[in-house]
Order: sequence, then structure tokens, then C-alpha cells
Amino acid sequence: MTPVRGSIIPALSAFLGLSACAVGPNYTPPTPPQDRSFINGQAAAERVTEHSAPDLKAWWTGFADPELSSLVGRALDQNLDLAQAEARVSQARAQAKAAGAALLPQGQATGQAEYQRQSLDSPTGRVASAFPGYGRNQRLFDLGASASWEVDLFGGLRRGAQAGRARYQASEAARAGARLAVAAETADAYVQIRALQARLAVAESEERTQAKLAKLVGVQFDHGVAARLQRDQAEGALSGAEAIIPALKAALEAETVALEVMVGVTPGNLHAELSVPGAIPSPPAVDTAGGPASLLRRRPDIIAAERTLAAADARIGAAISDYYPKVTLSGVLGYEASDVGQLLGPAAFQPQGVVGVRWRLFDFGRVDAEVASARGARVEALAAYRQSVLKATADVETALSALVRTEQQALALDAGEASLARARDAAQAAYVSGHVSLIEVLDADDRLLNTRDQRIQAHAAATRAAISTFEALGGGWDG
Repeated sequence: MTPVRGSIIPALSAFLGLSACAVGPNYTPPTPPQDRSFINGQAAAERVTEHSAPDLKAWWTGFADPELSSLVGRALDQNLDLAQAEARVSQARAQAKAAGAALLPQGQATGQAEYQRQSLDSPTGRVASAFPGYGRNQRLFDLGASASWEVDLFGGLRRGAQAGRARYQASEAARAGARLAVAAETADAYVQIRALQARLAVAESEERTQAKLAKLVGVQFDHGVAARLQRDQAEGALSGAEAIIPALKAALEAETVALEVMVGVTPGNLHAELSVPGAIPSPPAVDTAGGPASLLRRRPDIIAAERTLAAADARIGAAISDYYPKVTLSGVLGYEASDVGQLLGPAAFQPQGVVGVRWRLFDFGRVDAEVASARGARVEALAAYRQSVLKATADVETALSALVRTEQQALALDAGEASLARARDAAQAAYVSGHVSLIEVLDADDRLLNTRDQRIQAHAAATRAAISTFEALGGGWDG
């Protein structure tokens, strides 16, 4: 027995030494971008804002709107898209655990009691029954434990475990991306609701103004002071003001229902809560320190793309390992006896050890194809990663530009509305005194209504651009 042990121990040592190697490429993260600032970063930093820049982990609190913060919090707790993302993370976590467990030995315990009455007409029964002392009733008891371990000589299992961990990390980043998207979409829907409520208030006010004007012109027409043309113009303007209201109410209803779905409640549950109009939240300052390089640490989609690339790298090694033999060590410690009383006796003890080798020598290019496929997947993953970096930078630049420009537009419309309001009041007074025609009053009303509506939409667009900026910067992901 000694010579046998002397040959096995060095062989096992050699196996263990080889198992420290892993075929395939070792992963090297892509080179990060070198840009230190965004093109529109300086313009964004020079904005004059009512609120300071919030922590990106809870950027929605920077708008200083308790209702907005409450809705985002509920959406993050109840949104069903997030529930699905959480389930995908659980699946990836389990798969990563299974891939890691493949590196460890597997064992099992077995026990069996067998009773059999032998047929005398079977070939075995006819032969056996010719011997003295033959009994047809037979019993066999078996008890044992076995273990097996695939020695990871060339690192295929370790590469599989690395790929599993990277996929799990990618799913975690994807979940963070889903949370960021839900928060942004919830905030955006809320802002649109407040904007539609403000636009509806303007339209209803204009309807009341036009109704008063139409009534006045109608009285004048009845007394022969105003012409039919003036009456028809006033009534047409009233109808135009009335026609705007149903469209705005329909848009408001659709946006409210969409927000309810985002929050994860049955449509109708938030109508009462949101029925009282509120101000459009003012966009806070935005901190763009770190520039494009900071996106690599913060954007969930970039994190997910980089982890997917790491998994693709590891899968190349797992595929290459199939070029080499697989070695498995197995062992069984068991007892087998025909009498349960003798089951644990030394005579019933039957240990067994097995060293197995499996090697794909002739597969007609299947391993070559698997390796080529893995390398192709890695090239695809690298391109997807680079695309995600470019898209992330473009998203930030676009959002920052929209934020700065829409705020400038809103300021101009604020001044324009004030001027047009004075002009409309002067036109109405002049009309009553007979100094201008009705067409001038209607024109002044139309200009003021359009400017007010544009001003509301510009303020909403600026706030929505701020939301898009925080989303583009990867707010809410703590990398």
C-alpha cells in the first residue's frame, strides 16, 4: 500500500498546483474617459436658483415639494417594474451562488433496504435453486456516503463563477437603473400634472373673460351699438376658449392615471390627493463636478454594461477550458449486508475511490465554435459598453442644455406676459370707451393667452429638464 500512497500524493499535489491556473484572458476594465467637464457644465453652474444642489442619492428632495417627494418614495416602494427587477436580481444571485458552489466538493448520503422473492422460472432462479440451501426470499441492506470533486485544473469552473458574479453585479446595477427611471418618470408625471392644472386654470380664466366680453357685445348688439360682425367675433372667441378646456382635462386625466400606475396603485386612488392644484416645482442647482469620468461610477447602465463585459471575458476562459481534460475525484464509504444486524460490521464495509478523466478529443470543432462565440460576445459587450458611455455623456449634455435654455425662455416669457397683460387691460378699457375696435381686444386676449400658456410650459420644461439632468447624471445610484 505504501508505494501506492507515494504515487497518489504527488499527483494530487500536482493537480492542486495546476488548479491555481486559469486559462483565458484576465479581465482589464476599459480605459475611462479623460474629459474633466461637460460642455454645458459651466452654463449650468452659473444658473441662479432658489434651491441648492441636492444629494444625487435623493435628488428629488431638491425640488422642495413634499408631495413630489412623497410620490417618489411610494413609487420606489410599490412600483411593479421594480418588483420584477428585484426578482431578476434574486435569480442572478442564485445563479452566481450555484456557479461558485461548482468549485466545491459535492456529497450525499444514501440508504436502501431491498426485499425480493426470486422467481424460480427465471434463468437466475432456475440455476440458483439447484444449489443446496437456496432461499427464494432475499434481503439486501445498503448504507453509505459519497463525495465527488471536479479538480479545477484549468480554471473553467472559476471562470464560470467569475461570470456568474459579474452577471449578478450587472443585475444589481440594472435594478438601480430601474429605480432611477421610476423616480424620474414619477417626478416628470407630477410636474406635467401641475403644469396641466396651471394651463387649465389659465384657459378657464380666459373662458370667463371671453364670456363677459361676449355678453357685453351681445348687449351692445341688442341696443344697436355693436355690429353683427362684432358679436360673431366675440362668440367665436368664446367658443375657441371653451374648446381648449376639454383637451387639457383629457391630458390631465391621462397623466394622473399614468402617475397612479407608476406609484403602483389602482387608477383613481390619487385623484382626490392631486385634485387641488399646486405650483410647478422650481428646479434646483445641479452639481456636475467630476465631469464625464464620474458617470462611470454613477450611471447604472454603464455599471451594468461594464459588468456584462467582465462576464463575457470570463466566459471566454470557461469555453477555452474545454480544450483540456476534466479530472474528477470521487469516494464512497459504505456498508452492504444481507442482514441488518451485520450492516455496520467490518465484513460489510466496502470503500471505493475513483479518479475520473474526461477529455473532448473528437468533437468536430465544437469547442472551437464555442470559443469563437464567446470571443464574439465579448466584442459585442465591449461595443455596448462604449456606446453606453457615449450615450450617457450625450444625455447629460442634452439635459443641461435644455435646462439652461428653457429657463432663459421662461424668464423672457415672464416679462412678455406682464407686458401683454397691461396691453390687454388697456385695449379692453379703450374698447369700452369706443377708442379701439373689438378685433384689437380679441387680438390682445389671444396674445396674452398664448404667452401665458407658453410661460407655464416653459417653466414645466425647465423643471422636467432638471429631472432629466439628475437621471442622466445617475442620481440615486451609490456605485
